[in-house]
Amino acid sequence: MYELNEDEAELIEIIRNLRRAFPNGYREQLWLAQEAFDRLTDLP
Repeated sequence: MYELNEDEAELIEIIRNLRRAFPNGYREQLWLAQEAFDRLTDLP
């Protein structure tokens, strides 16, 4: 098992919700996933 921080857990939840959001809300979930990914990979 891995220990996840809050941002990592949020990204995983958003990705899991992508299929459930199709077709209504899919684009919003995809945008949220991209934003969460960008936050995690933002290097100083």
